[in-house]
Amino acid sequence: MHILDLSVINYKNLAQADLHFSAKLNCFIGKNGVGKTNILDCIYYLSFCKSYFNLPDNQNIRHQEDFFVLQGKYEIQDQTEDIYCGYKTGHKKKFRRGKKEYERLSDHIGLLPLVMISPSDSILIQGGSEERRRFMDSVISQYDRPYLDLLLRYNRALFQRNNLLKNFAANNTYDRDSLEVWDEQLILNGEKIHRKRKEFINDLLPVFQKYYEFISDNHETVKLEYQSQLSSGDFRNMICEAVPKDKLLQYSTVGVHKDDLDLKIGDYPIKRQGSQGQNKTYLISLKFAQYDFIRSINKIDPILLLDDIFDKLDSSRVEKIVQLVSENSFGQIFITDTNREHLDSIIREAGGTDYHIFIVTDGQINSY
Repeated sequence: MHILDLSVINYKNLAQADLHFSAKLNCFIGKNGVGKTNILDCIYYLSFCKSYFNLPDNQNIRHQEDFFVLQGKYEIQDQTEDIYCGYKTGHKKKFRRGKKEYERLSDHIGLLPLVMISPSDSILIQGGSEERRRFMDSVISQYDRPYLDLLLRYNRALFQRNNLLKNFAANNTYDRDSLEVWDEQLILNGEKIHRKRKEFINDLLPVFQKYYEFISDNHETVKLEYQSQLSSGDFRNMICEAVPKDKLLQYSTVGVHKDDLDLKIGDYPIKRQGSQGQNKTYLISLKFAQYDFIRSINKIDPILLLDDIFDKLDSSRVEKIVQLVSENSFGQIFITDTNREHLDSIIREAGGTDYHIFIVTDGQINSY
């Protein structure tokens, strides 16, 4: 699978762009802040119906405009697919596959598998548990469409249960029967979510460790441990026992919405012990493992977006990543950098494979 053409109007600092891509390697060169990352974000948006950076849609519109449009032409298993997204301030976002508009955006997720590696991934290490849950959910949703429905149902039930707890406190009342309605929904969907997350991390771990060992030259060992309240007991019992505490705090304290990933280097949290280079190696290895995992299940090569991945890495680790990216084990690759030498190294290592180079200057994109 790959994207053939991309048309952009008014997305962030990109006023207009019509780009034709190589099916293998596409390189964007330019200074920081000129719009290289925005191009990758357009491609990400067409896969996930949202920005990689979780911005509200109105913040993705170019300054002083009131709409944006993204259109992509893809080749998927010898079939051509046209994907359209349009958003205007104050209106509902429109997403179309061919001429048919989606009724639910969630129905689009998984059609165009994609993995993006970006400096902003550091939030997986430095941020709260919601960031690591979002990582698990975004990966699983790309190959397991029913999983996304489980999440939507669980989150709706969680919202309703929390509202009910607040109403109990505000009105000094309590109705156990009405609370149990939402408890049942949390239990039914939460147990399935827990099982799928656990299976995912168990399968991902050895692939992740393989990539980290290669990039670091076996200098460090890494671990990835799934943390869930549901791993230590029966969800139904735990949610019943938590009712007094939930009533006091006015929100649900037990469930998969409290899950986390414990990211370790050696036996210590990488958040406390990892250097900048180790942190970046950890995240890059995790994303390469994600790529392998999605490909092995979907039997389709996802698109790979690499945004400024060489910064803060020593020459040895840069060389290892160049070697990985240059192999034929990946499908279509998009890569941004301020340093032309990195991109030339990849092209040279890949044996002069099919590639396009684009020069980006203040939102303007030109083929080289």
